[in-house]
Amino acid sequence: MKKMMKLHRSVKYRVFAGVLGGIAEYLGWSPNMVRMLFFAVIILSAGVTLPMAMLAYLILWFVMPEATPASYA
Repeated sequence: MKKMMKLHRSVKYRVFAGVLGGIAEYLGWSPNMVRMLFFAVIILSAGVTLPMAMLAYLILWFVMPEATPASYA
């Protein structure tokens, strides 16, 4: 997997909006590992962070631009 130059929402590894896939591509990690880490934090915090995590995901969905072919250069 090529590392992205800028943080963008992933086109290749999206489930909903591509936010976690884009973070994984930017860091050079597996998208599944980032998703599992995201949900593990929510579960281990007994759901306390669920509203915060959902809000953060929604904000990132609207703030992060969608990846273009130039994003993978």
